[in-house]
Amino acid sequence: MKNLSVIGSGVMGRGIAYVAALSDFQVNVHDIKQKALDNAKSYIENEFKKSAARGFIQAADVDKAINNLTYHVDLKESVKDADIVIEAVLEKIELKIDIFKKLDEYCPAHTILATNTSTMSPTEIGAQTSRADQVIAMHFFNPVHKMKLIEIIKGLDTSAETVEITKAVGARLGKETVEVNEFPGFVTSRMNCLIGNEAMNMLLEGVASAEDIDKALKLGLNHPMGPLELADLVGLDSRLRNMEYLYETLGEKYRPCPLLIKYVKAGKLGRKSGSGFYNYEENKG
Repeated sequence: MKNLSVIGSGVMGRGIAYVAALSDFQVNVHDIKQKALDNAKSYIENEFKKSAARGFIQAADVDKAINNLTYHVDLKESVKDADIVIEAVLEKIELKIDIFKKLDEYCPAHTILATNTSTMSPTEIGAQTSRADQVIAMHFFNPVHKMKLIEIIKGLDTSAETVEITKAVGARLGKETVEVNEFPGFVTSRMNCLIGNEAMNMLLEGVASAEDIDKALKLGLNHPMGPLELADLVGLDSRLRNMEYLYETLGEKYRPCPLLIKYVKAGKLGRKSGSGFYNYEENKG
């Protein structure tokens, strides 16, 4: 496995590209907008330099990692030599299916097609291709360079060989992996969404402040980050899409909290918009 392509240069896509380039993959990053690619390139290169300055990586590795990266607006060009493609776009099943149909057409026959999804079905996505046995989900966590886990989710037709190769890719990226049989929300998203939604309901009911709810879970249950802080980091629009999907597929206990819906309608999306359950305007951007 030499060539890795990342589809989507947002928070997750650029994080995956960063880790893959440091792991000595030849990385092609694709986005439909040149400005998004330019922003991703600037972010990734700055992160390399900051990591070197802090002693997390060797200074000699920075130039090598930067040289491992190329950026493309043309999807076909970005995946023509790919051994594995990791799609990291919005959690919208129609968008993912459209991309995977194109990947199936453009990629070499041996290419593994992975979706970085926290809830969507690799079976449904794979069924739209001619290589369902080579379609799998790799659920990375934000921030990618710090979080140690990748959930690997098998679709109905995903082959054992694809699972083993994907695990090997995860190990090369320096991650631990868990193997999950497909079910809506997998393991972590089901738990995160339940905990986060209950925290939002408690905030709505006036049980405690956002700060005290988060503090209670961090100090009382040993969570590294409070559920409301985490929702702001993920993006409240992304969390709402996940909740709506889980509500549709798993039922009433995943009904999105009205406060989450209200915040998204108001454009309060968390860190990326400058405000959510907390205010980030001072350090936005």
